[in-house]
Amino acid sequence: MTDSQVPENRGKLARRTVLMASGAAVTAVGVGGALSVNASAEEAAPKTHASAETCYTLTSELVEGPYYIDADKIRRDITEDQEGIPLTLELKVIDADTCKPVRNAAVDIWHCSATGVYSGYESSGNGGGGPAPTGPPPSGTPTGEPPTGGPGGGGGGHQEPTDDDRFLRGTWHTDRHGHVTFKTIFPGWYQGRAVHIHTKVHVDGTWTDAGYEGGHTCHTGQFFFDEKSVLASAEVAPYSTNTSTRTTLTEDTIYPQNGHTGGLLYLKYDKRNIAKGVRAHLTMGVAPDETHDSSDTQPSPSASPSAS
Repeated sequence: MTDSQVPENRGKLARRTVLMASGAAVTAVGVGGALSVNASAEEAAPKTHASAETCYTLTSELVEGPYYIDADKIRRDITEDQEGIPLTLELKVIDADTCKPVRNAAVDIWHCSATGVYSGYESSGNGGGGPAPTGPPPSGTPTGEPPTGGPGGGGGGHQEPTDDDRFLRGTWHTDRHGHVTFKTIFPGWYQGRAVHIHTKVHVDGTWTDAGYEGGHTCHTGQFFFDEKSVLASAEVAPYSTNTSTRTTLTEDTIYPQNGHTGGLLYLKYDKRNIAKGVRAHLTMGVAPDETHDSSDTQPSPSASPSAS
C-alpha cells in the first residue's frame, strides 16, 4: 500500500476488534551539533522468546491505560497545534521468532501534551486526574512518591472521551521493511507516571479508504525516555510551566525496569539545545500470531488509580 492510498489527516480508523502483539523499533538519527546519545546495538539483545534460535527479544507488554481511542486519524504527523520540542519517532516492527519485518501493520501512538493533558479528555485536566497545572514550575528533581491505590485507570480500565479533540494521536502503516515514522512533540508529564508514549500494533487487518479494519492487536506497550532528556526538556517552555510532581523512570510503576526491551527509547539530540528537536528509535519484537490487548498485562499493586 502506498502513502497516497491512506488519508494523511482526515481518515478515521473504523471500529475494530483487535488484540495486540508485542514489538516495535525506533531508531535515532543525529540532529546536528553536540549530540546526547544513548543508542547501542539493540540487535545484540538476548534471545528470550521460544527457543535458542529466536532472533530477538519480545518487547514487553504493558497496560493500555484509560485514554485509548479506537477511532484515531490515519496520519504520521500527529502534532496539530501543540507546542513542544519536535520529536521524530522511528520504529521498526519485526517478528521476534523469525526477525522478518511485519509489513502493513497498523501502529497506533498516543501521548499527553507538554503540560500533561490527553486530547479527548481535556476536561479531566492534567493526566486525566485533576486540573491543568498552574503556578511556578517545579525544579529539576522530582519530589514526593507516586500516588498509590487500586488498579483503576492504571489497570487499563477505559474511560469514554469527553471531547472531540485528537491532537497527539495517530495511526500509520509499516512499510515492507517494517518501518514506520511519526512526527510529534516530546511528551510532558503528570503526577504518578514517568514521561511515556503509548503504542499498539495491529496485524492481519485490511487497509481501506475508511482506515484499518479487522485483524487483531498483537502488541500493547509504552515507550519511555531517560532521565537526562526529561530534565533537559523541563528547562524549555511550555514544559517549564508544568507544576505537576514528576515521577522518574525508576519510580514508575508501569515501566518494567528492563531497558530497551521494556520500551526505553534510543535518543539523539543536541545536548546544548534540546529545543532543536529529538530523534528517537526502537525496534519492537512482536509475536504476530498472538493477541495482546492489555488485559494480560495488569500493573503492579502500587500503580496509581489514574496512571496511564
